[in-house]
Amino acid sequence: MSEKNERLFDQFPPVSTEEWRAKVEADLKGAPFDKKLVWRTNEGFNLQPMYRAEDIADFTTTDSLPGEYPYVRGTRDNNEWLTRQEIIAEDPAEANAKALEVIGKGVNSLGFKLKNPNAENIKTLLNGIDLNEVEINFAGCPKCSLELARLLVAYIKENGAEKTFKGSIGFNPMKRALRHGEPFPGDITAMAVELLDAVKDVPGLKVLAVDSFMLSNAGAYIFQELGYALSWGAQWMTALTEAGRSADEVASRIKFNMGVNSNYFMELAKFRAARMLWAQIVEQYKPTSKDACKISLHAITSRFNQTIYDAHVNLLRSQTEAMSAALAGVDSITVTPFDTPYKTPDDFSERIARNQQFLLKEESHLDKVVDPAGGSYYVETLTVSIAKEAWKLFLEVEEKGGFLTCINNGDIQAVIAETSKKRHTDVARRKEILLGTNQFPNINEMAADKIVNAEGCKCSCHGEENKGQGLPTERAASDFEALRLATEAAANRPKVFMLTIGNLAMRLARAQFSTNFFGCAGYEIIDNLGFDTVEAGVDAALEKGADIIVLCSSDDEYATLAPAAYKYLDGRAEFVVAGAPACMEELKAQGIENYVHVRCNVLDVLKAFNAKLLK
Repeated sequence: MSEKNERLFDQFPPVSTEEWRAKVEADLKGAPFDKKLVWRTNEGFNLQPMYRAEDIADFTTTDSLPGEYPYVRGTRDNNEWLTRQEIIAEDPAEANAKALEVIGKGVNSLGFKLKNPNAENIKTLLNGIDLNEVEINFAGCPKCSLELARLLVAYIKENGAEKTFKGSIGFNPMKRALRHGEPFPGDITAMAVELLDAVKDVPGLKVLAVDSFMLSNAGAYIFQELGYALSWGAQWMTALTEAGRSADEVASRIKFNMGVNSNYFMELAKFRAARMLWAQIVEQYKPTSKDACKISLHAITSRFNQTIYDAHVNLLRSQTEAMSAALAGVDSITVTPFDTPYKTPDDFSERIARNQQFLLKEESHLDKVVDPAGGSYYVETLTVSIAKEAWKLFLEVEEKGGFLTCINNGDIQAVIAETSKKRHTDVARRKEILLGTNQFPNINEMAADKIVNAEGCKCSCHGEENKGQGLPTERAASDFEALRLATEAAANRPKVFMLTIGNLAMRLARAQFSTNFFGCAGYEIIDNLGFDTVEAGVDAALEKGADIIVLCSSDDEYATLAPAAYKYLDGRAEFVVAGAPACMEELKAQGIENYVHVRCNVLDVLKAFNAKLLK
């Protein structure tokens, strides 16, 4: 920058935080700053409306470079993540053909589920795949993992790829307790030791899974997923180092498969915090090399916030999720296809899922910049704040005996279940928005015919039923979807008539609010331009066969309009007032009981109407 340009800055005096705040408070005109602009997160800390250099001045997280311990800025000096696709096929030959096809379309990481591992199946499955160029990952039965490892290693050696192979076998015996509330029936440590021996000649094959995406898909908050994931990883480190294995060997075999939801900046910060905290945890086990402290991170976009109705909105959710993970510098990403909640993904949805990552690479060039969020006052603050909350949870689990103890006795499942319940309540009250489901629904969409029940895994080691207390499985939208499906199945679809009258601005605003409100149940909405009298409005509504009449006007006018309309209607349809007017108690005294407004539990109100109207 030239001296002339530098002098331009002298024309603008520095502005302190106090001056900024004073200006904001003046603009708020007496409204409290903390109440209006400070956001309390689900992660347990407050967020300010603005951050400045002074806010991160004491952070040590800004001192390192990408590739340097503690790896908060990344474990490597590039951002070339792998694009993974899960291969869904009935037999090895079909899976192989599909794998070769998607490799030709740009995928460089594959996920397989192999039901019957044997040498012939492995050979068929991986035939023609360059093990030096494509990452290979397996998920499946924990009891089958050792045999799979031996067969895979033999195949890798046959193809001379021992030193270059990259991939994983998802040995996850914790899945049984997490899903079904039952401890795994076997010596987990002994099985893990055998696995380490089986793969000792292939350094790039990771076999110890930390599948915290299970927690994310169950509705866990971000700090909970991270805190429990760290404890899960520490469980592997402690058990196997106590069994005589070196910290370097154990850490190099652990793979973190983490979820990522639509809380854009929070998720970005979570992955940065994960690298930093895991490096510090592994360091306590005294590895001989700092490289052992590098985390292996795979990100999987969320299923918890996916929806059946307006399903293409899932594309917007997964796109921001993939972007969070990419900017955070993860090693690989799986984008969950948008139609996953209601069917087995087809060729179209899988292609779109692949292309979502290619857009981030080839169009947006996110793979060309390492840690682009580094130095951001906001993201650096989020990183430290999430790390602190996750660390508290990690220590809490360790004090209770560690991750395995806490899942075997159901403590972690109970915490996540409570979080899931809270999030479902927030969705019901619209504190958490699912576009197209609890806000701005497509009221004419029908979804029952597109739902296909795909069979799940019947592997005996998973158990066939939840005899204990496992993680919740309901997506955030499931309650609203059940409501709309009930409406679809009913003999008569309820009709909601907007009786708009009086103040033009207020009646239009409240008609729009009420349309969205009742549209969440899939009711037929009948709007109009307005009426001169409530009697005319009621007559028009009854002529249309309305089951619900919603009076839409201003608070001042409700005192006279609502009683008149209610009396004239005389019980011939359900009567609702849009809003929460000051005269509500007086109206209730006259028998008007139904009101819809921003403080309503939308789900409970609509359930009550369904109970009355659906036959």
